[in-house]
Amino acid sequence: MKVAASDYDGTLLRGGKIDAETKEGIARWRATGHKFGVVSGRDYGMLVPQLRAYGVAFDYTVCNNGGIIRGTDDNVRFQAEIAPRALTAIAAEPTAQKSFHFAFSAAETTYLCHHSEGSWIEREAKEWDFPITYIEESDIAGLTKIHQFSLGFPEPEQSNACAEVLNAKLGDLIHAFPNACSLDITPAGIGKDEGIRTLLRVMGWDDAEIYAIGDETNDLPMLKAFDGFSLTTARPAIQEQARAVFPSVGAMLDHFC
Repeated sequence: MKVAASDYDGTLLRGGKIDAETKEGIARWRATGHKFGVVSGRDYGMLVPQLRAYGVAFDYTVCNNGGIIRGTDDNVRFQAEIAPRALTAIAAEPTAQKSFHFAFSAAETTYLCHHSEGSWIEREAKEWDFPITYIEESDIAGLTKIHQFSLGFPEPEQSNACAEVLNAKLGDLIHAFPNACSLDITPAGIGKDEGIRTLLRVMGWDDAEIYAIGDETNDLPMLKAFDGFSLTTARPAIQEQARAVFPSVGAMLDHFC
């Protein structure tokens, strides 16, 4: 059996749409008995309504960079947790304070505070009707079962700089993955590569061949771990680390189907 693992933003979704070639490729891939899913930094509630609206069928989701895994239903198969003391330490960091928002991903909701104009969390919540629970910064210390802490910045350089600081100071507890202007923070040891390994274990797909594809820095762990692929629209620095480059996810699926 073959398992395709696609990033979402910039990979499956490009230019605000999922191209027809890719949707048709996914259908052909699944019709042969192979599995297809999305491995994303997004929350489940930010991802699945879009997949359904675009008419994309899937066999699993690995959301929040491996922090939470579900099958075709809403049942959680795996969930990681950031140590509560790490949440407060991150929130207090001066480089993190420059973020548009503090978004804390739990299984059933996203807790939001420190939000300001420019935050895409609220915008997407309104457009796609996913659950947000508003809190105060003073409530952060009481949060539990949080598997991702997300920040957002005006420029990618700010995301990269914040990631460097957080990984240097708190690398024993967390890992910060820059993704363009976003910064996704997971428990140490959690990433898209480990998310796929956990997926295979909890779904009983241990002997599957993996076909991973992505376009950004937070995709590199899975591309390196599974000798994966990138897109012609990805930055050269990402393309150089891929086994091969395709014009679309659908083109990759058809090549290996």
